Amino acid sequence: MGVLAYLYKKTHPGVDDENIPYWYKRSIIGEIWHLIRKGICQNIAPNCVLTPVRIGLYRLCGFKIGKGTFIGMKCYLDDLCINEIEIGNNVIISYGVYFACHGPNQGHNRLVIKDGVYIGMRASVIVPNDLEIGENAVIGAMALVNKSVPAGKTAVGVPCRILEK
Repeated sequence: MGVLAYLYKKTHPGVDDENIPYWYKRSIIGEIWHLIRKGICQNIAPNCVLTPVRIGLYRLCGFKIGKGTFIGMKCYLDDLCINEIEIGNNVIISYGVYFACHGPNQGHNRLVIKDGVYIGMRASVIVPNDLEIGENAVIGAMALVNKSVPAGKTAVGVPCRILEK
């Protein structure tokens, strides 16, 4: 048992090991890195005006981001699900897009964005279950994506609907 878990058990007597919140189960070094990573993901990277530096900061935090990918400023990548988000090659994520892979009464779900995807400005990608955005798909501006989008299709609206050509 780590130091933080020990302190939690001391201040909350009678709590079983299974019921200790996961953030208390980290090591002290792990918790410090988590706080630094959170600061980078939520404050520094989204506001960085240099695109290569912004992408580099996201990669430093552990996000899997392919080659030739652009992520606009003011985007929020869910820093509690770093291992669950995978962004392919040549993806364009416009300004202010939000990705949320966890929430109340749901686990940390997987989000896969395949190669060549375009996500329009201010779109929100909410991942209630594992979700995939297929190759060369297009997500319209301000769309709310809460389900998978097939390859080559366009999704628009709140919640999104797939446009048939």
